Amino acid sequence: MADTEAFIKKYAVDRSGTNSLKWDALNERYGDPDLLAMWVADMEFKVPEQVTAALTKRVAHGVYGYSFTPDSYYDAYFSWQKRRHNIDLQKDWLRFDNGVVNSLYGIVNTFTQPDDAVLILTPVYYPFHNAVLDNHRKLVTSELVNQDGHYEIDFADVERKIVTENVKLFIQCSPHNPVGRIWSADELQQILEICKRHNVLVVSDEIHQDIEVGTKKFVSALSVAKGAFQNNLIVVTAPSKTFNVACLLNSHVIIPNPKIRQRYDAGKTRFNETEISVLGQVAAEAAYTYGDKWLDQILQIVRDNYTYLRRELTTKVPGIKIADLEGTYLTWLDLRQVVPAGLTKEFIQEDCHLAVDYGQWFGKRDEGFVRLNLATNPKLVHKAVANIVAGLTKLQADHTSID
Repeated sequence: MADTEAFIKKYAVDRSGTNSLKWDALNERYGDPDLLAMWVADMEFKVPEQVTAALTKRVAHGVYGYSFTPDSYYDAYFSWQKRRHNIDLQKDWLRFDNGVVNSLYGIVNTFTQPDDAVLILTPVYYPFHNAVLDNHRKLVTSELVNQDGHYEIDFADVERKIVTENVKLFIQCSPHNPVGRIWSADELQQILEICKRHNVLVVSDEIHQDIEVGTKKFVSALSVAKGAFQNNLIVVTAPSKTFNVACLLNSHVIIPNPKIRQRYDAGKTRFNETEISVLGQVAAEAAYTYGDKWLDQILQIVRDNYTYLRRELTTKVPGIKIADLEGTYLTWLDLRQVVPAGLTKEFIQEDCHLAVDYGQWFGKRDEGFVRLNLATNPKLVHKAVANIVAGLTKLQADHTSID
């Protein structure tokens, strides 16, 4: 506990007034600059001090011209993947981009044609929807099965949709944002086998791979069945969620199959030809080299925040359902039993004074759900919980007086 308090004192920071999308764009995004920001998947914590030191040293040089990725970067990243997740990578598999979402857009363009069908499992991170629709592909969705806050894949529905819709590409989210699942090796093997059987290319977004909140360990699609599905697979990752460096624009595209790599490289020259982010790679190399203890502290804060939120809300507001949180630092709340249909946004913003991500952003059937970010100072989570409790007390009183 003392270590956590010392960490918070050292690394927690007020981001207001820094052109923060999360804090300084509230009026533009929500129409109210005074909301408590619990949206956007980034943190209110400074990066590891070794990252700041590495960036400071590089900035002092004063030149940021065209650069290449040094061997030391590969060593740091591959070592991190091995010790944290037992993943073995090869240098020729790796490509770089300036963000996972950017990669998804490029992959959709490269490996499908207009009007081809692309499958996602909903509710899911809304840029998945956008990457398909913005590129004029056919969006096919398979709903995850919600079993009292624990989500499962409907494998029969997935296979049926793949066959009937002639799906060409499947975009997987692992760990899954927003429902917080870390898919097991068995679950991953089932869906990878379905895709292989029907010649569907799999793109696995594993950007949240390091955020293991529960007792389950993350399993990469690269490792399933001792790598048996690597020939039908692209994996995208980044240090952005793990180390709070999203706007340093450095991400990874991992492609074991040389033929798929060749197609990806050809597509990149048409859709997404970019240089590497020098500062992004400096930051990431330092983070992968020195960031273990920092991340372990962040994970403990997220666990504590989730435990507090779940205990307080389920105790004080019977009827709220909170999804199990195995991975990611994002908690998924089901308010449908306590807030009247269609009033979620009004309730959250006017009664609770919060800025959150709304369920319908992630799936058409998910009005009444909200996503909250727990990678933040515990005092903000305590305030958000208090606001929700007070808001529901007011809502219930208002309805009682009307009745």
